[in-house]
Amino acid sequence: MMKEFIFSILEFLSELGYFGIALGLMIEVIPSEIVLGYGGYMISEGILGYPGAIIAGTIGGTFAQLFLYWAGYYGGRPFLEKYGKYVFIKKKQIDLSEQWFSKYGVGVIFFARFIPVVRHAISIPAGIAKMSATKFTLYTVAAIIPWTILFLYLGHALGENWSHIKEYAAQYTLPIIIGAVILGVIYYLIKKTKKTTTD
Repeated sequence: MMKEFIFSILEFLSELGYFGIALGLMIEVIPSEIVLGYGGYMISEGILGYPGAIIAGTIGGTFAQLFLYWAGYYGGRPFLEKYGKYVFIKKKQIDLSEQWFSKYGVGVIFFARFIPVVRHAISIPAGIAKMSATKFTLYTVAAIIPWTILFLYLGHALGENWSHIKEYAAQYTLPIIIGAVILGVIYYLIKKTKKTTTD
């Protein structure tokens, strides 16, 4: 039943072309990996081209995060605890992302984008903390571009088997996750050292 629902949405989005990719990522009804994987499949079929799909994926993914940022900025935590479930954001994700943001600072907006549990929810504490919208957008775009390219490429490589993208992507995403955690820790240590030096 769920599979049929996902396929029906993807078919609808495919009729919208590049805008369909952007819209699919904005509304987050389907995980971004699946939307981008299907986008890659459409590239393999000659329906879409790489440049347009990358731009659409980046725009859609960025706006999806800006919505959460604005919700945190204007609505605060009570609003998100009440309505977050409608965009698949749970309280424990908000708790964890707030801890990460508090510990690692604004740089976590980039690194956390590659870590499953917090990669969407990390936008919330950034909004609550009134982080600069310009800086937030720059960090977000910098992370979304490589993520978009990766899943479009994998969807293209898989072709008709694009629906298996999550299993196939694991061999690529695991090293990325480990790398993001290591870079995040290095960033934190450098930041902490600088703070200690200036104090």
